[in-house]
Amino acid sequence: MNELEKKETFVRFGGNFQENLCQLMFEDRPFFDQVTEVLDVSFFDKKYLQVFAQTLVNYRNKYNTHPNLEVMFTLLTTELNHHDKATAAAVRNFGARIKTSDGIEEAAFIKDKAIDFCRKQVLKGAMLQSARLLKSSSFEEIEKVIKEALVLGTDNNFGHDFRKDVFERFKHVTRNPISTGWPRMDEIVKGGLGKSELGVVVAPTGAGKSMVLVHLATQALLKGKTVVYYTLELKDTVVGQRFDCCITDVPLQEHKERQKEIVNKVKDLEGTLIIKEYPTKSASVSTLKNHIEKLRKRGIEPDIILVDYADLLRPPRSTGEKRHELEETYEGLRGLAQTYEIPCWTASQTNRGGLNAEVITMESISEAFNKCFVADFIFSLSRTVQDKQANKGRIFIAKNRNGPDGLVFDARVDWSDVSIEILDRDESAEGMMTTATQQRILQEKYIQDIKSK
Repeated sequence: MNELEKKETFVRFGGNFQENLCQLMFEDRPFFDQVTEVLDVSFFDKKYLQVFAQTLVNYRNKYNTHPNLEVMFTLLTTELNHHDKATAAAVRNFGARIKTSDGIEEAAFIKDKAIDFCRKQVLKGAMLQSARLLKSSSFEEIEKVIKEALVLGTDNNFGHDFRKDVFERFKHVTRNPISTGWPRMDEIVKGGLGKSELGVVVAPTGAGKSMVLVHLATQALLKGKTVVYYTLELKDTVVGQRFDCCITDVPLQEHKERQKEIVNKVKDLEGTLIIKEYPTKSASVSTLKNHIEKLRKRGIEPDIILVDYADLLRPPRSTGEKRHELEETYEGLRGLAQTYEIPCWTASQTNRGGLNAEVITMESISEAFNKCFVADFIFSLSRTVQDKQANKGRIFIAKNRNGPDGLVFDARVDWSDVSIEILDRDESAEGMMTTATQQRILQEKYIQDIKSK
């Protein structure tokens, strides 16, 4: 027997690889369709994995539908009686491990390696068959055999198949939200910004967009997340100082004097923070993507990204229409969030109408209103002159795909130590009245005083 005729298996990839491959075949219907075009269950070197894979294949062939977890467990409970007890027990134990699994981290690698191995085995078989056909000079048949072998196992994910993927529509979709650090906001947005979602902070110039982004990033960092913060306006060290103060509550003006205190508090953080600076309009969404890929090659997997701020990114193409360029930039950012399945926060500047507004609505968003359509969550921060003097402001929930919007929260805002806090309802009602409310109360008090005299 020559090398070409030798039967090969997945044995060289190891047991964990084979178990993960079986799990992916069960959990990922499009991948199952692709790999089973070229897979022979005998490629698995363990009997229990062969049985599990064959059970899955048999169900698909019979019902033309991919089983969900409940159906698969029923199959493993009722359809293994013709196997010996040891094999049946091993199959069921494997199924139980899948049920409690948190997912497979190296799924893309496993899929690529498995498809590559299986396709090579199919091509080897085609070559052996072609060698036999050469004796009869059947060149058309040889061409057909080789072409079919090359086509099998190619990507055939054409989308969500309404009939085959019926169970997919009943699965619980996990957003894995990252908290905003404000319980009242987390309550309405179902835990925070979720994976693949784009959140936008809207504020006029000088109101503190960057400070809000630092607050949001800090909340993720304190939860042990890996945070990547892109700054397109300020130096990375300046942004880093803001993080120091936000984490430690040290006022910015005391940053240098309290160096030892800050260093001691920051060094034990469980999370990872990468601050990457780009000159204004020098970086595009593609630039950010390339940077993320470099981080991933070094083993740094971002859990959340923040862009300070999107309006300062270079557009993907120059159209001469700023509103169209901004719209494409925001679409690109949401695409970035979807690609890496992580939340993405950015900020947008209001037009002049929002400069001294008590509540900033989406109508005040500068240049491109269409970018509102792309975002999943938008909130604004408004601060009048009187608000800045009193260290207060108002947060307006302008858009929320995951809950109610149109809500206004009073906030305590103090940029001296980069702190912003949404007040409880009682605090808000008593101590954080809007300027208009304060004026109305003063007018009523003045009228009552006049009448009493």
